[in-house]
Amino acid sequence: MRKSGLNMERLKLNNLPIRYKLIIHFLLISILPSIGLGLLIGWTVDRIVEERTNENTMQLIGKVNAALENEVENLQKITYLISFDPGVQAFLNGSIQDPVQAGTWAAGGEPAEYNIRKFLQGFTTLSSEIAGIMLVNREGDFISNEMYTRPGTHVTDEVWYREAADNKGIFKIIGHPYGRAVMSHVDYKESEVVSAVRAIVDPETQMVQGVVLVDLKLRVIAETARDVTLGKTGYLTVVDGSGEMIYAPQHPFMQTIPEGLFTETSGITSETVDGRHLQLIYRTSPFTGWTTMGVFPMEESAFGVREITFNVITFVFIVCMLGMTASFYLAYSISRPIGQLASFMSKAQSGDLTIRYWGSRSDEIGLLGRSFNSMLAQIARLLSLTELQARQKREAELRSLQAHIKPHFLYNTLDTIHWMARSKGAEDIAEVVQSLSRLFRLGLSKGSDLVPLSDELEHMVSYLKIQQVRYSSKLKYSIEVEPQLQELYVLKLLLQPIVENAIYHGIKERRGPGHISIEIAQREGDLYLTVRDDGAGMLPERLAMLQERLEAVGRNTGEAAELEQPLPGSAGSGYGILNVQARIRLTYGVPYGLGIESEPGVGTVVTVRHPAVLSSYPGD
Repeated sequence: MRKSGLNMERLKLNNLPIRYKLIIHFLLISILPSIGLGLLIGWTVDRIVEERTNENTMQLIGKVNAALENEVENLQKITYLISFDPGVQAFLNGSIQDPVQAGTWAAGGEPAEYNIRKFLQGFTTLSSEIAGIMLVNREGDFISNEMYTRPGTHVTDEVWYREAADNKGIFKIIGHPYGRAVMSHVDYKESEVVSAVRAIVDPETQMVQGVVLVDLKLRVIAETARDVTLGKTGYLTVVDGSGEMIYAPQHPFMQTIPEGLFTETSGITSETVDGRHLQLIYRTSPFTGWTTMGVFPMEESAFGVREITFNVITFVFIVCMLGMTASFYLAYSISRPIGQLASFMSKAQSGDLTIRYWGSRSDEIGLLGRSFNSMLAQIARLLSLTELQARQKREAELRSLQAHIKPHFLYNTLDTIHWMARSKGAEDIAEVVQSLSRLFRLGLSKGSDLVPLSDELEHMVSYLKIQQVRYSSKLKYSIEVEPQLQELYVLKLLLQPIVENAIYHGIKERRGPGHISIEIAQREGDLYLTVRDDGAGMLPERLAMLQERLEAVGRNTGEAAELEQPLPGSAGSGYGILNVQARIRLTYGVPYGLGIESEPGVGTVVTVRHPAVLSSYPGD
């Protein structure tokens, strides 16, 4: 009984409108976490552990030190790479007496200084944290892309040069370059860079050959330390071995570091500055010699805040898990039936109209599914009816169009007239009658709709010979076709209406003799039959009307009656060309058919696109 009641409750939930489901789930996601938040925060405030907070802070400082050591180590590697370069060695040992006026020592024929500058530029390009690099030899000559000296300055007298020389090749961090005579083209402030130097020593004589000076942008150190926050107002600061601040945020609690503050490499201590009690946690890096120190007011109870933050994050994670669980259920209850409907619609779109939605839901999804079933059933009925009507109409139109163009004369009678004319010695009449007889015989083609291209061309030759007798020297023609194409099949009586139109509306209307050429070629698997005349041509208005009529043929049903309507501005109806267009498109579809171009006084070109058919049987 209880199980039955649960099933009824679940059924009622499924039958609720979707908006009610959303409201219920949103309440679950918002109210329950709010209650848990108050309980969790109240429980967390009582659990502040100072030792754990100090350990976490020390770990953060250790990570910052590691990041700074990595940056400084990269600078050290760069100084070694620079000292190993052959061009740099030549500059330091005096092989290049004057680097500014040097000729073309180095690969590629470039000046030596140019190659060294280009070499140094590679480091500043790849390492955006480097503000500048200067290379100085023992004579005081220097090469740098970013830095220069004040006039009258001898670089070897600079403090940083002497410190580097005293270290005998050991990498050393100078700190902020206060008071040096070396300037930067970018105009960095002295507080915005940190300088490091290393002397290059001859391994055999242990003599200092020169010094590499590298300026590191303070931004790198600032970004590393600024990303760490301690409590509400605490911060990290970086101090060098002499107690000078390398980095400190704006408005620090401590402007200077008291002497003797760092008695060990790491530790926790406190100081009172301007009446404010400060908690200090520090650790010194053995590699850089810098000390990273966390500073925050003791009254803020930063350690307790960190513990609360940790628990709040835990709570947020739990809330997210609850929200995800509720969202998954909500998404599942909504998306599953919608996904089923989408799958059904996709199958229906691909042509499967037998698919149906099965479900007993009473909400909007169920209503949509039943409506989908009714729609598919109605579409199937309409498609069946439309297909039947279209097939019947297509067959009727095809029979009607073919009936218009079938010859209804008996070529046997013409053959008798042919022999009678020959017996009387009337050879010209006999030739015309023979051509006419051949014309009708090929037109009948034993009732077949497809004929070899050779028969169609023979039909055209017979027709043109008859027209030549009528027009005498006014009509000339030529036929160009590749021999292998004559074995292909085409619709019978394909060219005769087009040639007839070229004679009566082109050649006849021009002054002097005219020429009709028939060109047949195969391109991209299709057969292209071009009929070209140099007759009177057509006016643009009539050409546009004819092109529009040709394009409309085969794109809608019931165009057979429209073929009978004459074209404006023409003595003929244009029925023959439209008839050919209709036959091609009814047989092979819209991509195939006629294209026509014409220019008044120049002539007309009609191109027939016909598939390359190898058999006279339909569908082969």
